[in-house]
Amino acid sequence: MIKKQTRRTFLKRIIGSFLTVLGLSSGGYFYANRIEPSLLEINELDMNHPLIPKSFEGTKIIQFSDTHLGFHYDLAQFKKLVTKINDLNPDIILFTGDLMDEPNKYSKLNDLVPLLDRLHAPLGKYCIYGNHDHGGYGSEIYRNIMESTNFKVLLNQSIAIKLKDGSSFYLIGIDDAMLGNPDLPLALKNVQNNHFNLLLSHAPDLAEAASRYPIHWQLSGHSHGGQVKLPILGALIIPPFAQLYPEGLFRIEGRYPLTLYVNRGIGTTRLPFRFMAKPELTIFTLKSSR
Repeated sequence: MIKKQTRRTFLKRIIGSFLTVLGLSSGGYFYANRIEPSLLEINELDMNHPLIPKSFEGTKIIQFSDTHLGFHYDLAQFKKLVTKINDLNPDIILFTGDLMDEPNKYSKLNDLVPLLDRLHAPLGKYCIYGNHDHGGYGSEIYRNIMESTNFKVLLNQSIAIKLKDGSSFYLIGIDDAMLGNPDLPLALKNVQNNHFNLLLSHAPDLAEAASRYPIHWQLSGHSHGGQVKLPILGALIIPPFAQLYPEGLFRIEGRYPLTLYVNRGIGTTRLPFRFMAKPELTIFTLKSSR
């Protein structure tokens, strides 16, 4: 008789493999559990495209993702992250999903709100849904929190980011691929021609579909960069819809060439470890490559 593998058994086997590779050393366990999850890496990239208006040249966008508050990531850590983001003086802040690990079980919503509200960006704060934001009956909890702290929730919709001189580009957000209903045609409904279009999709692998539409860049999270990567074996945890593009910068040659960036996120989920997959903030500087 074949035994059905439960989620708990599966996780135990992963942890067992992980500890075996680390040589069962307490130092290796401590590093992956306590040290690397706190080693925030700040990556800086130029976001180039000829349709970016000259007046947006030098505009700074900060992306953060996958905090998973409540699962080995607490408000004291998040408070430091908020301070770090504000110290970097972003013009635009983007959150690409998975704020709380289990929204309906998170007990510190009243303490979380003022921290999110403290984030400041003169051209706006924007966010999308991740699978954990929908999970645990969390959809309305997440929306209410984000909207109450002046984040614009983009759910299969677009918004024009405008400057005083009338120049603009479009920010587009789609729903999560695992527990939501992403709809690119609906999201693009009000987007005008000949504008730079920046897509937010929690799931990076939706870039394959996005490249069939006039989308020039896509920013995603979800993968945690594999969260635990081992020599030879590679990443232990790569969720659905992050199999093709687990982290970093990619060029997708579809009908419309698209540049994808996949952020490794901040927190952890399923396993309280990070190994060879440091948490990440990403800074993008807009460049008009005419």
